[in-house]
Amino acid sequence: MEAQELFKKVRKIEIKTRGLSRQIFSGEYHSVFKGRGMAFSEVREYQFGDDIRSIDWNVTARFHHPFVKIFEEERELTVILLIDVSGSNLFGTNVQLKQEMITEMAATLSFSAIQNNDKVGVIFFSDKVEKFIPPKKGSSHILRIIRELIDFRAESSGTDIAEALRYLTNVIKKRATAFLISDFMDNLPEKAVQIANHKHDLIAIRVTDRREMTLPNVGMVRMLDAETGKQMWVDTGSNAIRRQLSRWAQNKSRELDVLFSRLGVDMVKVYTGEDYVKPLMNMFRKREARS
Repeated sequence: MEAQELFKKVRKIEIKTRGLSRQIFSGEYHSVFKGRGMAFSEVREYQFGDDIRSIDWNVTARFHHPFVKIFEEERELTVILLIDVSGSNLFGTNVQLKQEMITEMAATLSFSAIQNNDKVGVIFFSDKVEKFIPPKKGSSHILRIIRELIDFRAESSGTDIAEALRYLTNVIKKRATAFLISDFMDNLPEKAVQIANHKHDLIAIRVTDRREMTLPNVGMVRMLDAETGKQMWVDTGSNAIRRQLSRWAQNKSRELDVLFSRLGVDMVKVYTGEDYVKPLMNMFRKREARS
């Protein structure tokens, strides 16, 4: 992509998503994803009234005098965006491709995070980890992320969500809020999701297209599997074929709902060309109500 064209696209995404994060998401994001947990700060001498459970017995034994551990609330969060860049996201029949919607949502979440003074990092994945942008703060960092989201081209077209989640758990040592953004066309690896959600706060955002749920009757159509490169002719005039696709899509959606619910992972479903603000806001509010 030419530099001038890329700059225009980055600027367009920045204006829209920065505005959304300020006007809509900033309050909800801050209240839901505020600092959680306690981090070790220092050791000091025991004082009357201190909780004896906070005594540091190693330091106490060394100095023959009671010392206690002091903890402070962790306010800074690390947000990791796991972005599916596989071939199936180059699809869309309603205004935008799945890839374009993923870019917009990721940018909005990124701006919401830096307004909360959080670090943001990105893992681009296909059937391998394509690129890792380490977590940092600041607007210039977010603009770099947006440039990558717009201009990044994956080396592979397949999908391996398990590999992306393994990379997350191995590379990000401190507990983070991780948004897994994908169309989830791949088989979901239950064990990898469970491990990642145990270590981090995992949230799934499924981006799909209405035509992946219902096939229109437009006669014989040549279709391409963007992940394998295989082409085939499909008779969309066949009621049986349309019903088969619809059943597959419904079963897939139901399986994901059940699995994420069982593992305690919040999931948001959005459709290309449609408003993604309301589903995200609903998720934020449900999390706030539980906290």
